[in-house]
Amino acid sequence: MTDGYVRVGRVLHGTTAEGPGLRTAIWFQGCSIQCKGCINPHLFNARGGTDTPVTEIIEQAVSAGVEGLTLIGGEPFDQSEAGAALAAAAHHRGLGVIAFSGYEYESLRGRDDETTAFLAHVDLLVDGPYQAWNAETRRALVGSGNQRFIHLTDRYNTYRPELVANRVDIRVRPDGSIQLAGFLDTSGLSVLAHSTDTSRTFRKS
Repeated sequence: MTDGYVRVGRVLHGTTAEGPGLRTAIWFQGCSIQCKGCINPHLFNARGGTDTPVTEIIEQAVSAGVEGLTLIGGEPFDQSEAGAALAAAAHHRGLGVIAFSGYEYESLRGRDDETTAFLAHVDLLVDGPYQAWNAETRRALVGSGNQRFIHLTDRYNTYRPELVANRVDIRVRPDGSIQLAGFLDTSGLSVLAHSTDTSRTFRKS
């Protein structure tokens, strides 16, 4: 993997379901943590997905008029070099960066130069593994109570996940299939997926 490409399972431009404002969501392919109960096990395999140019993602995000990127997965910090290139390019174009990680912030700090460079271009880090036994019932965007919102810059300081309702983005593709983004708990996802015969593209972490 070169720093000009990131291996992704999916990219969605112009969603309001993955953080504050209009955003581009990038699902990183591959996860070494593989939390039990994760809603996106299809993103575990690092050999899946597609190598996508960083410049292509950024140009399409800018064209979509988004406020920033949300980096989810999978595990973005399993691709620290590519993630750093993507986040730096986003900042260069004036876009904000929110990154989710199953790793805790303390373990990421000082891990290696690539991770340090990645963190240097993240405005808001949401950290911690998904814990199926510790369900979150109050805050938006996270699935378990251990997960933290860590502001690395002031850009999203006014974002209050406890005051924001989770949103769902439902899109019908030209072939008639349905794609979902956003966040539901397991029961809500099951009801919606069953009623729409939808692929499982929600997340818990």
